[in-house]
Amino acid sequence: MVDPARLAAFEVLKAVRVDDGYTNLLLPTVLARHGLTGRDAAFATELASGTIRRQGTYDAVLAACVDRPLRKVEAKVLDALRLGVHQLLAMRVPTHAAIDTTVTLVRVQVNQGAAGFCNAVLRKIAAQDLDAWLAQVAPTDLATAHSHPAWMVEELRRALGSHADELPELLAADNLPPRVTLVARPGRAERQELPGTPTRYSPHGVVLDGGDPADVPAVAEGRAGVQDEGSQLVALALAAAPVAGRDERWVDLCAGPGGKAALLAALAAQRGAAVTGVELHHHRARLVARAVASGPGLAGVVQSDATRAPFADGSADRILLDAPCTGLGALRRRPEARWRRTPADLAELVPLQRALLGEAARVLRPGGALLYATCSPALAETADVVTATLADHAASGLRLDDVREHLPAVPDAEGPLLGTVQLWPHRHGTDAMFLALLRRE
Repeated sequence: MVDPARLAAFEVLKAVRVDDGYTNLLLPTVLARHGLTGRDAAFATELASGTIRRQGTYDAVLAACVDRPLRKVEAKVLDALRLGVHQLLAMRVPTHAAIDTTVTLVRVQVNQGAAGFCNAVLRKIAAQDLDAWLAQVAPTDLATAHSHPAWMVEELRRALGSHADELPELLAADNLPPRVTLVARPGRAERQELPGTPTRYSPHGVVLDGGDPADVPAVAEGRAGVQDEGSQLVALALAAAPVAGRDERWVDLCAGPGGKAALLAALAAQRGAAVTGVELHHHRARLVARAVASGPGLAGVVQSDATRAPFADGSADRILLDAPCTGLGALRRRPEARWRRTPADLAELVPLQRALLGEAARVLRPGGALLYATCSPALAETADVVTATLADHAASGLRLDDVREHLPAVPDAEGPLLGTVQLWPHRHGTDAMFLALLRRE
């Protein structure tokens, strides 16, 4: 019989490959279909996510053990081999169990001949540990050793700037399983009622010690949610920025799937303000409405193109623009992104980011606050977008303010422009969020 946890991971890899699925969205459905909970669910999750994260490294190891180019290995067989390699080189699975269960999986899902092939390959790989294999296949190649496309490694190197010596540490942090972090939405839940360890920087977050977040009452009731600490800090920084005069109309311009909108709505409600969410895609707009529906502070969700936002000039007091980006700062959480994104995506996204930020600047009223954020540290998406927008809107009095003073507890987070913030997985344990605070005189 095929082990259910390994079969679940195998199915996730196939859906990611064939249907362009997302690992974190696929896993709950697949785990439920196989009736996996507790340790079995955790095992399947790490097996699927970890295999996809380390795919670049594992393919280099496999290439050294296979007598043909990997592109000529049947896709299903290659998926299973990668799962086997992850168990052998990165998980505390006994060698015989890793090999036997993988061979059984291939025998049932493919055929006996493919099972024999996998058995031979995995026995070769089991002869050395990961460090020995890296010394053989990637003695000086950071991209292969840390399983990142070479172009991403170069973008991250540039983003680190004078701290480029931290690059190996950053790449290693990208390969660590992300912690499940919860946020208590102010006025609706207290951090003390959430199980877990308090987050270092957000006063509303905890790192879940274990279990399913959906089993936490506050999460089930919509009074709390799952949210990376970096994303929490984005909402908190915007809320902490002072504004001159009225403070009632808040806008989240790219609100899907709704985590930041829900936190902003909770913060806004405590001040008698309300958030309007804008989202282009229907299904994501519904997710925003669902995330915020059970609490106060939401003025509404508008399905609209945020490059032509349905607001009058100078009508918003606070604006959050968490712009669509390459996601190079969230590779821990979205393991398949590193194999899907290309430099062409970067070239396509930057004009969109500039258009969105320019539209946000139009909607921002004098004296208000606009926070531009990305979950990518790539300079083209951060410093370059902000610099270009400031130049385009200089005549209207748009300027860069210092967001660092609104996150005083966060150390070593200086961004590429003076006054901006750049979070890092290896320094802060968060996604690599970039934050820039803009104001109109």
